[in-house]
Amino acid sequence: MTSLCDHTAVELRRMIGTRKISPVELLQDCIRRIEQVNPAVNAIVATDHEGGLAAARAAEAKVMRGEKLGALHGLPVGIKDLNDTAGLRTTYGSPMFRDHVPQRDERVVAALRQAGAIILAKTNTPEFGTGGNTINEVYGATGNAFDPALSCAGSSGGSGVALATSMLPLCTGSDTGGSLRKPAAWSGVVGFRPSPGLVASERRRLGWSVLSVQGPMGRDVADTALLLSAMASTDSHDPMANPRPEAIAALAARRPLDLCSLRVAISADLGFAPVAPSIRRVFLARMAALAPVFGRCEAEDPDMAGIDRAYRVIRCTNFLAAFRKYHERDPQLLGANTRGNYEEGLRYSLSDLAEAHAEQTRIYRAFQDFFTRNDLLLLPCQALTPFPKTLPFPTEMEGMPLSGYFATSGITYGISMTGHPAICIPCGRDEKGMPFGLQVVGPRGADGFTLDAALALEAHFQALPDFARPLPDLARLQAAA
Repeated sequence: MTSLCDHTAVELRRMIGTRKISPVELLQDCIRRIEQVNPAVNAIVATDHEGGLAAARAAEAKVMRGEKLGALHGLPVGIKDLNDTAGLRTTYGSPMFRDHVPQRDERVVAALRQAGAIILAKTNTPEFGTGGNTINEVYGATGNAFDPALSCAGSSGGSGVALATSMLPLCTGSDTGGSLRKPAAWSGVVGFRPSPGLVASERRRLGWSVLSVQGPMGRDVADTALLLSAMASTDSHDPMANPRPEAIAALAARRPLDLCSLRVAISADLGFAPVAPSIRRVFLARMAALAPVFGRCEAEDPDMAGIDRAYRVIRCTNFLAAFRKYHERDPQLLGANTRGNYEEGLRYSLSDLAEAHAEQTRIYRAFQDFFTRNDLLLLPCQALTPFPKTLPFPTEMEGMPLSGYFATSGITYGISMTGHPAICIPCGRDEKGMPFGLQVVGPRGADGFTLDAALALEAHFQALPDFARPLPDLARLQAAA
């Protein structure tokens, strides 16, 4: 029997607005699902049941009074544990902040509350979001919804698993090298990396960088677009924030594109990224079956020569900006991944940084030429099938040696370096029976177009057994819990 929490966010919001369900009923159903399933997966790490129920009762009263309702009115939302939430513990996955309770919401959380969302829970993340596996010393590891012994990827892994198991209808995430998209792929849900500046953040230390963004996660594309419409902002505290108010208002009203009109390029590895042979086989088989629906579909790798070195150097600037005071006080205050990235940054010179930015600029310009020939780029959203959740990162991939935790992230960080919008949508299962995610990359600044293309692909996949979104076995998870 389907519970309320299994419905899509769009449908739940419609039912709240038409008084078919109460926000209190929905919140209580989400709490029940969390209690039933979360002990098996450890995706939800802090909750505010009392505050959530008070907010749900207030939301119900507002509906009954016939007042104007926000886009997310009455919908419980999970917030990644990197975002400050007033009165709700926010640890950033770091033992230094184990008992930290912020006094105020950061901008994106405040925007969700203003849109009517009920902030019920925080979702797990690696320390400071640094890692391709969701594990930290405060809360431990989050297990995959399809096999709790395996990783759910990172760093928005808690959000991905919370959505896959319908503990929450919507969750936030963030993405530097793939932290939104990879957990979405391994959880069989949707994660959208928007254009830099669409979701403003007053917390970004390097305000003009295109690497780090915040974005929405949902169980389908329409839900994800709905959450994005509330997250997006023109807040001038973020120097990259520049969307027009009318464009923000239109984000939730998506319509699928006509697939047969699209010129599509496919790439199994962007021409440089390590990808496991089994994932490559699945991707190419899916694309062979899908190709006839497009106007044109051809294999073409974008020019990304030199991107590995450029990414390594540029990403370290975030760590140098954020963690100097902790490292100088005591390097052991930082976990291995965070400390390693900071110390790698110390080895680079200003000349290295200038060369990396020049290389990034060249790659960006080549990518613009690529999109004069193509409307979309399709590629895998994961380099490998999930590995054991107790591993910080894998050291090999189907016989291929790996070095460092982001060695498997080239397929996603290559896109991050360009600043283009990208979305992961479920596309069946891989050869191990785990979720497989398709990455859809759109032209520069074309967030709405990219969402519409994903919506059309998602609708097309529903009629194809090998492409449809997989669902975890909730009864098995409940028994394990």
